[in-house]
Amino acid sequence: MQAKCNDTLSISVHRVLNDDLNEHGTVYGGRILELIDGEASIAAMRVARTVVVTASMDNVQFLRPFKLQDSMCMEAYVTGVGHRSIEVFVKVIGEHLMTGERFLGFTCFITYVIEDPHKAVPVAGMVPETDEQRTLMAGY
Repeated sequence: MQAKCNDTLSISVHRVLNDDLNEHGTVYGGRILELIDGEASIAAMRVARTVVVTASMDNVQFLRPFKLQDSMCMEAYVTGVGHRSIEVFVKVIGEHLMTGERFLGFTCFITYVIEDPHKAVPVAGMVPETDEQRTLMAGY
């Protein structure tokens, strides 16, 4: 059985607050990683339906900074599965709330592993539904 990428899609929005900022007035990179790890774990568990743990973060790209008066829309979905591993693509779209301008601020891949060594990913593969998904899955 295969699963559709969109069936694993997880989306949430975070408003940038003062506590998120570093000394440069932009969102601290570690804060972004914390937020996206939580978001991506939802997508992974929609495939695994069991406990998963973060194994790695790859191709981490901080493309544009997020500042006060911005929002961060995080989107995550599964792009590949192995025997016990699940690859999730994450992107963060920023929005300047005062102007409405949107921008791509962050992307990465996160690999999760099923915690129980006796369990396996219950799907044989993922089915892409958008051009972005087809492009990303071609590199899995």
